[in-house]
Amino acid sequence: MRGPHNIWRLVRTGATFERTGAMGVALAAMEAPKALRVVARIIGVPFAWLGYRGDPALPPVTRAITALGPAYIKFGQILSTRPDVVGAELSEQLRMLQDNLPPFSGEVAKEIIAAELGCSADSLFLEFSEPVAAASIAQVHRARVAATGKEVAVKVLRPGIERAFQRDIDAFHFAADMIQALSPASRRLRPTEVVGHFESVVAGELDLRLEAAAASEFAATTKGDAGFRVPEIEWALTSRRVMTLDWAEGIPLGDVAALKAAGHDTTRIGERVIQLFLSHALRDGYFHGDMHQGNLKVAANGDLIAYDFGIMGAIDVYTRRVYAEILMGFIQRDYRRVAEVHFEAGYVPRDRDIDEFARALRAVGEPIFGMDASRISMARLLAYLFEVTERFGMQTRTELILLQRTMVVVEGVARSLDPHLNIWHAARPVVETYIRRNLGPRAMAQDLVKTLRVLGHFGPKLPELVESALIRQSEPLRGLPARRARPELVLGAVLGAGLTILAVLLAKLV
Repeated sequence: MRGPHNIWRLVRTGATFERTGAMGVALAAMEAPKALRVVARIIGVPFAWLGYRGDPALPPVTRAITALGPAYIKFGQILSTRPDVVGAELSEQLRMLQDNLPPFSGEVAKEIIAAELGCSADSLFLEFSEPVAAASIAQVHRARVAATGKEVAVKVLRPGIERAFQRDIDAFHFAADMIQALSPASRRLRPTEVVGHFESVVAGELDLRLEAAAASEFAATTKGDAGFRVPEIEWALTSRRVMTLDWAEGIPLGDVAALKAAGHDTTRIGERVIQLFLSHALRDGYFHGDMHQGNLKVAANGDLIAYDFGIMGAIDVYTRRVYAEILMGFIQRDYRRVAEVHFEAGYVPRDRDIDEFARALRAVGEPIFGMDASRISMARLLAYLFEVTERFGMQTRTELILLQRTMVVVEGVARSLDPHLNIWHAARPVVETYIRRNLGPRAMAQDLVKTLRVLGHFGPKLPELVESALIRQSEPLRGLPARRARPELVLGAVLGAGLTILAVLLAKLV
């Protein structure tokens, strides 16, 4: 599937941007150099007729992206949260990609529900509305369950979406392979692994049973978060192409005017979005990976409600600690410690000079901290950081891609609520609390207890393990003249047994 036929898809991508007038608009919004704009026009104009026409009623960039398909729409959704990258006007245009795409017929949705759940939609629901939101992969209907009278949201996958999505991903894979083959310098960024990671994450959106499970797990890990809610899943009305969950009543986070009119403190909401994301990522290691405005609402009582759980991120305990230390190092402007963390984690080759790396990190951080609060940008920090780490041979960490991308999206959401929000001020208490609980003496004691408990599982097998070890040590001596057993081997076996027994006892005491 990833053969040269994908060249046609990539050519049509560029041609579509040219035909719809999106090429010039996008390059201008991102302040691309004039020379690049000229080259893009020279290359694009002859092939413009090959591009998709799109919907002439839409703005140019939105028109091109919607014409190209679901993977491109996902990319556009991310850009819609970054007015500092694409400009306020283009950001506003792209926001319709979040949940205002053209819907498919409600009758088609009912047919999918009947095929998936084995009963007609009319028998399952007392009420079933026309689509209330339509995104790149699915659309949502408001309904009332016949058996309970509960008001719910019914999410239904778009017909044929799996095939359309795979076509785009195949083209992305082909482009990544070509880039890596033609540009050895790009291999540090692992473009093929990056696309593979993106594919694996977004593929979860194509099976709504997995999204339902993610929502259930997310609800369990965040149940103690005051002022944050995750709708409950209706498992009996959920399948691969249909998901049913409690209806979330509230004001969309993208409607800032309505939030202010309702008396909500948008600055506080922006801070809360950042703090909740960091808490979920650092404390739980499980976070919402698509936290744009279209997936968040504010209830009448001020609670933040999250939905659309097709993209979730998970990071292990060790990576969380590394990420927290790097963040905290920048917050405290301790660039030497940030450098040490990179070396300790193996992110930067050990043959590089740590002092030189620390100075390079200072060049990243200091200009940002010298800015006004409204201009401090996590996106800018990450861009500078990637530039520096590239010089020092750091390879792209695929497990951190979604985390970094979501952090940028969350910052964009917070900025839309309050352009003057101080990102570092909002993040600091969460990071400090995590470090205090997970990197101090108490955390070391907890790690030791966990280690001892793991060793304790081997207690019942200890005699067998010791006997097997002694037999293996004696086998090479068979057939040779009798000699005394090597005392260090016996001592090692006895010492190992003693330490294991001690571990078992301590684990049980703890």
